[in-house]
This record gives sequence, C-alpha cells and structure tokens, in this order.
Amino acid sequence: MAVAAKPAPKMTPAAGPKPSPKPKTSVAATIPVALPNYDEETSTKLQIFLDNNDFGPGKIDGRMGEFFGKALVHYKRAHGMPETGAVDSWLLDQVPETWTTFTIPPEAENFIGATSNKPSEQAKLKRLNYGSLLEFVAERYHSAEDFLKKINPGMKLENLKVGDTVKVPNVLPFKIEDLKEGFAQPNPAFANRKIFIDTKDRFLLIYDDKQLVAEFPITPGSSTLPAPMGLWKILGIATFPTFRHDEGVLQHGQKSSVFYNLPPGPNNPVGILWMGLNKPHVGIHGTNNPETIGRAASHGCIRTANWDAARVKELVTVNNAVSIFR
Repeated sequence: MAVAAKPAPKMTPAAGPKPSPKPKTSVAATIPVALPNYDEETSTKLQIFLDNNDFGPGKIDGRMGEFFGKALVHYKRAHGMPETGAVDSWLLDQVPETWTTFTIPPEAENFIGATSNKPSEQAKLKRLNYGSLLEFVAERYHSAEDFLKKINPGMKLENLKVGDTVKVPNVLPFKIEDLKEGFAQPNPAFANRKIFIDTKDRFLLIYDDKQLVAEFPITPGSSTLPAPMGLWKILGIATFPTFRHDEGVLQHGQKSSVFYNLPPGPNNPVGILWMGLNKPHVGIHGTNNPETIGRAASHGCIRTANWDAARVKELVTVNNAVSIFR
C-alpha cells in the first residue's frame, strides 16, 4: 500500500460494476507435471527470450521454476502455439548469445546510498537507493544475486567497484538512469487495453482487446489484506513516487496520525512505480526486494519487480480497466 507523490483525484470505488469475464489465464492444467530438464545455460537462454518479449519468467536464475513454466505457456497461448512445456529450437535461436559483460560506470554510484530498515531513519534520507553495486547490477539484469555470484566464480561481488566487469545474462537491461520522475500522460494508443490480475496463479496480464500482449509475475495482497476483487481502473501512474509509511494503512487499510513520508528511489517500499487504482490505498507498484515476488505477502496491493514495473507503465495508460480475480 502506498500513496504517490501527489494525491490522485477522488473517485467513487468501482464496487458497483461487475468484473469483466475472466480471460483464459489459469495455466495450471496445461503445464506438464514435470517440465523438461534443461541445463543451466539453455534454461537461462529461454528465460532471456521470454523476458525480452514481455512474458516475465521471474528473476533470471537458470532454473525451470513455476513462473518460468507459466510464462512459457502464456507466451505460447498468445502466439497460437500448443500450450505445453516443450521448447522449439527457434525460441532459443532468438538469443544467440546467452551471456554478456557489464563494466560498472561511474554514474552507477548515483544510485547507491545509505540504507536502513527503520522508516523513521529512511524518512531523513534524500533517496532510497540500492545498498550495493551488486544489488544495482542484479536488478539491471533481472537476476538473482546468488546467480550472479555463481556465474562469476572467484569474484567477490559484494565488493564491486566502479570499473569492474561482471558476467551477466544477455537480457535487455533495466536502465534506471533512463527513468524520469513524475506522472505519466495519457496514451490514447493504449486506451482499449485491460489489465487482469490473476491472484491464484499470481500474474498480471495485459490484453489489447482479446490479444494477450504481456504478463508479469506478482505478489497480490495477503491473507490479512487481500487484493480487492472486482473491476477497477487506473487513476494515475507515478514514476519514482514517495511513500507514506503509515502502520494504520499497512495493517488495517485506514490512515492514522503517525506516519513517515519516505523519499523516492529503487529501495522505496513501492520501488520505482506507483499505479494508483480507484480503491483507496491500493495500487500496482514495484518493490525493494524482487526476491520475494510471488512468495511474501503485500498489503493489499499488486507488487512486481522494478524491472517489470518499468515495462508495465509503458504498456498501459490512465483509465485502463483493472480486473482482479481469483
């Protein structure tokens, strides 16, 4: 839960309209019991292919995991292919080079800073940046930190410095330096797009009319504060938002008089994006801990990795419908 840098216009919650019919999204019945056992490099290559095509497999780690398998089936469904876990060689051919290298530039230090887990201390900082260059590189290449350590044997990645060169997956990088702080303007080209939040399979799916164009793994709410079922819409889209840390909102969905305004940055609790819905305190947002996507609970909101959040905001627009269902 969060509040963006400026309050969104007040609107009546969409409790009245009936949710749109569920799209054909649940993939549990179509995935083979056991996915094919590819080696690490082949699995990494397939993860890169899916990620580069906006079908997020979760963090890149060279493993055939749940999100990976579901992303593959979603991609096949979107392209009229048989919905199985089998992989045609042409998919892998789209990623001729599995690995590349990244030399840390001086400007990377602009996104590294002091960190704290205490909101009272975070509120005193100018920005909530990455705690290390390893975290910066891992998020840039959509990867698990442990995976980067594995493919860079002998390097102490916790001690990275400007000028060091790191082996990374050859995925399209998340360039945080290209993001501009502020509110997105309406995009008429995307006016007919719809977002579906599948809280059971834990995916955010974007449709253009009846065509699935993208999907990304999410964490949808919690048992205490579940994501609100029903039909909503996007009121505003803010990049690098501030966050109102209010335990009343986080625990009970109600504002209290004790709160902290936390500054923007990749380690802000809502990451680099706040996409507010016409449901108080509920939105789609990034995260300061991508390792927890799909596992740890969020406070009623829809949380995704920062690298996926940055792409979601480029694929939808203000006033798009958001259907949340089980």
